[in-house]
Amino acid sequence: MGVTGKLEVEVDIKASGDVFHELFGSRPHDVSNFTPDVIHGCDHHEGELGQVGSVIEWEYTVGGKKGVAKELVELVDEEKKIIRLKVIDGDILKDYKSMTVTIHVVPQGDFDAIKWEIDFERFDDFGPYPTDFMDAAIKVTRDIEAHHLNE
Repeated sequence: MGVTGKLEVEVDIKASGDVFHELFGSRPHDVSNFTPDVIHGCDHHEGELGQVGSVIEWEYTVGGKKGVAKELVELVDEEKKIIRLKVIDGDILKDYKSMTVTIHVVPQGDFDAIKWEIDFERFDDFGPYPTDFMDAAIKVTRDIEAHHLNE
């Protein structure tokens, strides 16, 4: 049996959190326009974008390594501004038995925060923790924020 875990980070932003929810929910193909060093592309494979059950595939560079990840949209909550994506295929599953990423817009009064959660299961006690993925999530957040603040 592997080891399960969760990494979380909350990144305060000056841009509207609605932008993040819309991008990852219904316009994931635009994410690479704002953060090309991390996300190189996104293809829609099945289902309706922004809806539970749709499948998207990301091309990315994390920790200096290029990879692909096919993800199933498990949750889209418009009211709470939460999106949950489960990795169903790709390079990530070489190092992890499972991985799910949740992106949640958290209102903070005068500003918003983007909360990233990575739930994972390692194959064994000695596998890697997905800290490189969390670092990439923070960079993606900052890149999207910077783009929208400069509009």
